[in-house]
Amino acid sequence: MGCCSGRCTLIFICTLQLVFGLERQIFDFLGYQWAPILANFLHFIIVILGLFGTIQYRPRYIIVYTVWAAVWVAWNVFIICFYLDVGGLSKDSEMLTFHISAHHSWWSEHGPGCVRREMPQAPIGVQPSENHSYITVMGCLLDYQYIEVMQSSTQILVALLGFVYACYVVSAITEEEDSCLRK
Repeated sequence: MGCCSGRCTLIFICTLQLVFGLERQIFDFLGYQWAPILANFLHFIIVILGLFGTIQYRPRYIIVYTVWAAVWVAWNVFIICFYLDVGGLSKDSEMLTFHISAHHSWWSEHGPGCVRREMPQAPIGVQPSENHSYITVMGCLLDYQYIEVMQSSTQILVALLGFVYACYVVSAITEEEDSCLRK
């Protein structure tokens, strides 16, 4: 198998997934989104395993990566549905923080063009907690849920490319092994 083959492309795709995953992990940490933090961590481990399998010609590791790519697509579809309030999901729920904190996406207060102001008193009918102040956000150029959807869409696109190339590389490696055994 030559260097500029599907194998090199899969190495590039895995590297791209690690870069995009790191970007996402940083913003999930800033927003205390615990479920995505754990999912991203598992994603890193399996993408590195797929990268190792690709470099070392280990088809079993690449197959694990391929299965994970399908699971990763499903996870990101869930995230898209969550932020777009599809199917009974609500972006206002604390599901992604495991109900242990009242944090939301970091982008909800720090998106492009957003002006964040702390209110000295909570509006009538809203009970502020002891450690939190009431915050208003105005003037956002793009709502935070669409930023999250764009991040997940990018993850889906790269994972699908990874899935296709991983299938190709596994096929090429096993075909190469079979041809060596026949000789």
